[in-house]
Amino acid sequence: MAYPKPLEELIAQFEKLPGVGRRTAERLALHLMKEPEAEAQLFAEAIRAARAGVRLCSVCFNLGEKDPCRICADPERDPALLCVVEEPKDVESVEKSGVYRGLYHVLQGALNPAHGSRPEDLSVGPLVERVRKGKVREVILATDTDFEGDGTALLVAKALKPTGVRLTRLARGAPPGTSIVYLNRAILTEAFENRRPVD
Repeated sequence: MAYPKPLEELIAQFEKLPGVGRRTAERLALHLMKEPEAEAQLFAEAIRAARAGVRLCSVCFNLGEKDPCRICADPERDPALLCVVEEPKDVESVEKSGVYRGLYHVLQGALNPAHGSRPEDLSVGPLVERVRKGKVREVILATDTDFEGDGTALLVAKALKPTGVRLTRLARGAPPGTSIVYLNRAILTEAFENRRPVD
């Protein structure tokens, strides 16, 4: 016996989220059905407010309430240091560690042709323009240490090579294949302090 059509549609929407399969989608949808109407409405309003109130920064491609974002607009930041990460969640991880006070550039993903991600899907072009126009002395490649992250770092390094900017890569303070989001403060500190030049 199938669920009622509106519930099936809700389950289908949850299934579209990354890492959410049918069973998890069912569990989430059924949980929302058990919640009081006011709680379900708060959930729906939070989604609406996030969609309406969060935008992409035109400078760094991070998420923020304003454009430019709070980090790009912060005069206390070192504009000569640029940390390149894959996703906005990586910015949050580095920020929570407190080990870095430069600016960021968010690529909006990693190079992964198997999942349909191509070089033109990433914000590499705007990064190159930013380096050419700005006073950037060093670009720190802080992509994940997995196959896709390493491939993305190579793509970015190749694109930036003609600019002559100093390119470094975070030291391997964590096992290969680890996402930057899961690194603790001590490991991130060591990775930033021991970053190495990119050949």
